[in-house]
Amino acid sequence: MNTSTTRKRGFTLIELLVVIAIIAILVALLLPAVQQAREAARRTQCKNNLKQFGLALHNYEGTFGMFPMTNAQNYLPNVQGFSPQARLLPYMEQANLQNLLDFTQPAFTGPFNSLVPNPLFAAAFATPLQVMLCPSDPAPTLNTGAGGAVYAGVNYMISYGSGTGANYDLRWQTDGFVFENSGVRMRDATDGTSNSVIMSEAIRSVGADVTLPAGMLPKFNYQMTLNGSAGVSANLLAVKGLAGSGGGWINGPNGVILNPDLATIWPQKTAWRGASSASLRGRGVSWAHSGAVSTLTNGYTTPNSKIPDVVVHFTGFFGPRSWHTGGAQVLMADGSVRLLSDNIDTALHRGLHSKDGGEVVGDF
Repeated sequence: MNTSTTRKRGFTLIELLVVIAIIAILVALLLPAVQQAREAARRTQCKNNLKQFGLALHNYEGTFGMFPMTNAQNYLPNVQGFSPQARLLPYMEQANLQNLLDFTQPAFTGPFNSLVPNPLFAAAFATPLQVMLCPSDPAPTLNTGAGGAVYAGVNYMISYGSGTGANYDLRWQTDGFVFENSGVRMRDATDGTSNSVIMSEAIRSVGADVTLPAGMLPKFNYQMTLNGSAGVSANLLAVKGLAGSGGGWINGPNGVILNPDLATIWPQKTAWRGASSASLRGRGVSWAHSGAVSTLTNGYTTPNSKIPDVVVHFTGFFGPRSWHTGGAQVLMADGSVRLLSDNIDTALHRGLHSKDGGEVVGDF
C-alpha cells in the first residue's frame, strides 16, 4: 500500500527572524526621516507664529504711532504692569481675551520674590495661546507660581536691544524696540528695519528652582535661567547701568557694569531659576508678565550659546534659543523671519539687535 506524506508549508524560525530584522532596519531608516519631517513642520509653524507677531506689531505701531511698551517697574513699590505681548492681543485675533484685562490696573502685586497676579486677571493669565508657543518646545504649557497662581507660557520675546554698554538697563532708553514706558516708532530704527531684530525665540523654563555646584550647568539646551544678581546693586543710579560689587562683576569707567565677560561670571554662580520660581524669574513663564526674563530679550549672547541666560534683578543678558537644529528664529522689524545660525559672529549678532547703533551689517 502506497502512502503519501502531506508537508505543511510555513515560515521557519530563521525566516521569521530575518523578516523581523528587515522590518527593524526599515523602521530605523525611516524613523529619522519621519522625525525630520515633523520637526520641519514644527519649525514652519514657529515661523508662522513669528510672522503673526510681525503683523501685530506693525498694526499696533500704525494705530498708536509706537510699538508696545513694557512697564515692569512702574516706579511704584510692589506693583508691576503688563507685557508688550499682552498689549498685542487684539491684533492677534484675541480681542475677547484682552477685554478681560485693564491696563490702568496693576497686573501683578507683591514683593519681587513672591509676585502674584491681580485676581481680576488671574483667569486670563492662565489662558494658553498657540501663537505664543513654539511647537518644538517640550516644556509644559502652564506653570504654577506663588500662591498656586497658574500662568500660560510664551516662547517669543521682544527685544530691548543689544545688551552692550549699559543698554541692558531698560529703566532708561536702550538701543532696542522696548524699554520701561517706551514709545519707540518705526522711524527710530535708523539701522534699517531689515537689519534690526525686534523679536526672537527663547526656550521656556521648567521645574523648580535648584542650586548646583559652582561651575556646573544643567543639561543643554538649558531649561533654566541662572541667577546672577549676587554682587550687583539694583539701585537706580544717576547714570544708566547697574553697579557691581563682586561675584565676578566688574564696573567700567563710569562706575557701572559694561560688556561683562559672562564666560568668567557664570561659573561663580549656583542658583538656577525654573518655571515654578515664586519670583517669576524663569524664562517665558508668563505671556502677561512684563519682567524681562518672562517676555523680553536682548542679543548679548549668540543663538543657543553655551553660556546660559543670566538674570540680574529686573534685567539680564540673553540670546535667542530654540529646539531647532542649527540656530534660532528671529523676527526682523520689517516683518521677515530669519534663522540666525548658532555660529553667527557675536559682534554682528549684537549689532542686529541694535535698532540705531550705526553698525555695518553684512550677510547673516
